[in-house]
Amino acid sequence: MKFSGKNVLVTGASRSIGAEIAKTLASFGLKVWINYRSKPEIADRLKEEIEANGGQAALIHFDVTDEEGFLGGLKTIIDCDGGLSYLVNNAGITNDKLAIRMKTEEFMDIVDANLKSAFIGCREALKLMSKQRFGSVVNIASIVGERGNLGQTNYAASKGGMIAMNKSFAYEGAARNVRFNCITPGFIETDMTRVLKDDIKENYIKNIPLGRFGSSKEVAEAVAFLLSDYSSYITGEVLKVNGGLYL
Repeated sequence: MKFSGKNVLVTGASRSIGAEIAKTLASFGLKVWINYRSKPEIADRLKEEIEANGGQAALIHFDVTDEEGFLGGLKTIIDCDGGLSYLVNNAGITNDKLAIRMKTEEFMDIVDANLKSAFIGCREALKLMSKQRFGSVVNIASIVGERGNLGQTNYAASKGGMIAMNKSFAYEGAARNVRFNCITPGFIETDMTRVLKDDIKENYIKNIPLGRFGSSKEVAEAVAFLLSDYSSYITGEVLKVNGGLYL
């Protein structure tokens, strides 16, 4: 994989898919800024693992829903590295509940955490990257943002909004050589899916043409492709990493 840039910020990077994205990008020679909100010991272990494998990593603590914190984190990166080449908006949460039982604040909490935070990241990345006439952003959306899901009205809205927002940012960034793309993972082997009962897993797998859940590594490698020079003529796109579950 070929990268013209030097560093990348991955939000929500200390665990699960975010951690795999961080490790994969570091393996390609990028300095990875590992964003985390809580449990610094987990983020620190990830940093140590990356460095033990010859990569470069730094920790950056802020809550992506806090605009001032996000801006302060970016300032720290710029002060240290002089610029930001790539951004992966990965941080996100869920709070599943049937819509008829969902309170307005439960809806907005997820939209703020997933969509508003990605907007802040994309907006600030566009400002920074426009000055250097180079940059690439990948937003981690979800298959749920494409097809909806029972009990996930709030999550679907946040991820569907992210997909639409990504396209608008792609239009605005194109003249400055700043690219914006989305990835929509399907069922991925994570801590959340590993605790599912076998019969539930088997029921899901029956509907996946490739006949299995995906891995965090497969998502991470898709992220690397969309950030890299190998995708230099791709912007505003949605790359499905779902095993054919939603075509």
